[in-house]
Amino acid sequence: MTTSMLNTTVTNFELPATSGTNFKLSDYLGNTLVIYFYPKDNTPGCTTQGMQFRDHYAAFQALNTEIFGISRDGLKSHENFKAKFSFPFELLADTEELACGIFGVMKMKNMYGKQVRGVERSTFIIDKNGVLIKEWRGVKVDGHAQEVLNFIQSL
Repeated sequence: MTTSMLNTTVTNFELPATSGTNFKLSDYLGNTLVIYFYPKDNTPGCTTQGMQFRDHYAAFQALNTEIFGISRDGLKSHENFKAKFSFPFELLADTEELACGIFGVMKMKNMYGKQVRGVERSTFIIDKNGVLIKEWRGVKVDGHAQEVLNFIQSL
């Protein structure tokens, strides 16, 4: 997905989620969704990002907004990550890169001097009608959850 996909309906997708559930985008029509993509469970930036969304969770809920974190890690890793940091929202396992492909978040990145293909930290807001209304790509973690909350409060 590119910036030109803003203000269009997001393709429905389904992924396994923590807590023994399945996430299906169409099940959340009527809610505003924050979907954030992160590179890897239990890494410093991803942990900080999840904790910041966790710490603002009640404020998002008060605005009828659900949060979902997505990475390519499997469910077992997600369950451990979620439990370790008490995330109140579900993490989705995109091991086949289905959602990563829909949102276009796979990028070549430099890791210790080598080119590797990985998830670009990105956040997307989908409105209650399933339309993509905001995106952030190449996200810097510090203060991002607050920035997302401020945007939703402005709607």
